[in-house]
Amino acid sequence: MIRIGDQAAYAAQLDDKVARLRELLAPFSAPEPAVFDSPREHYRLRAEFRLWREQEERHYAMFEAGDKHTPILIDEFPIASVRINQLMPQLKAAWQASKVLAFKLFQVEFLTTLSGDALITLCYHRPLDAEWQAEAEQLAAKLGVSLVGRSRGQRLVIGRDYVQEEMTVAGRTFSYRQPEGAFTQPNGTVCQKMLQWAYDALGERQEDLLELYCGNGNFTLPLSTRVRKVLATEISKTSVNAALANLADNGIDSIELVRLSAEELTQALNEVRPFRRLAGTDLKSYDFGTVFVDPPRAGMDPDTCELTRRFDNILYISCNPETLAANIAQLNDTHRIERCALFDQFPWTHHMESGVLLVRR
Repeated sequence: MIRIGDQAAYAAQLDDKVARLRELLAPFSAPEPAVFDSPREHYRLRAEFRLWREQEERHYAMFEAGDKHTPILIDEFPIASVRINQLMPQLKAAWQASKVLAFKLFQVEFLTTLSGDALITLCYHRPLDAEWQAEAEQLAAKLGVSLVGRSRGQRLVIGRDYVQEEMTVAGRTFSYRQPEGAFTQPNGTVCQKMLQWAYDALGERQEDLLELYCGNGNFTLPLSTRVRKVLATEISKTSVNAALANLADNGIDSIELVRLSAEELTQALNEVRPFRRLAGTDLKSYDFGTVFVDPPRAGMDPDTCELTRRFDNILYISCNPETLAANIAQLNDTHRIERCALFDQFPWTHHMESGVLLVRR
């Protein structure tokens, strides 16, 4: 068993990941990757637990993959943020002391930030009433958190339905709203390193940037300071709304955001068909020199991959090195890898994030 915090075990795992990335990128003559490590513990800013009932008491529980019947009961979670570990026993004491809070509670989700903000989501197999809301408001005030109650067809918010994060890139601090239920990078320390690497890899440019899969604007904000203007796309309504709020909160007016999937944008740029969501957007006014992509684990579909080929520079962040390699294979005849990096977003697992800068041959 690996002990969290074991420096030798961590170094061995990281070496294995570096070797794996080298092997995957070797066919493309990739340079040696820059390697960005993670804190050994307390690095994960979000956590989700099912609750397991034993002898009239509910416990935090996790399960091995594929086994939903053998719980691993836990009281602390060393890979989670210090804030989550502080909140776990306080929340447990609260539901143990309150039948209203405990009744049919089956899941708890924590969302925290490097800047110390916290939101807790409580999930129930029952309708939530005024009595629940009154006790939940007292709990939120006592813990100093925002709180969301969820049941089928119900979502009650006490405080805010997002946390406020801060990331510093090249000496400038950017603020981010990170909504409950939306994707955010789980390892904030490594995320900040990813942002700085992408900022440096992009460099100072006089042309425009196209971004696909922009989420809540995580990369969009710092990268926008390196180019003339940005056209960013995202399909999730929740993420689009968060990104728009983040643009306003940071006073950035050089970014235009449109709610389109990468596949739809490909059709728009290829003039296959018009989109009402692009009304008022003059695609021909942009002088794109670089495209930035941070796709899901499946990578870019072939058509989107072909779309990126038309740009001189492709800045690519990947959460799946196998699909990254497959996409690079499609682009290898026109682009070469100038920079690459490994980001240990998920220590103690085989997962890793990687990044490449591809430039036209």
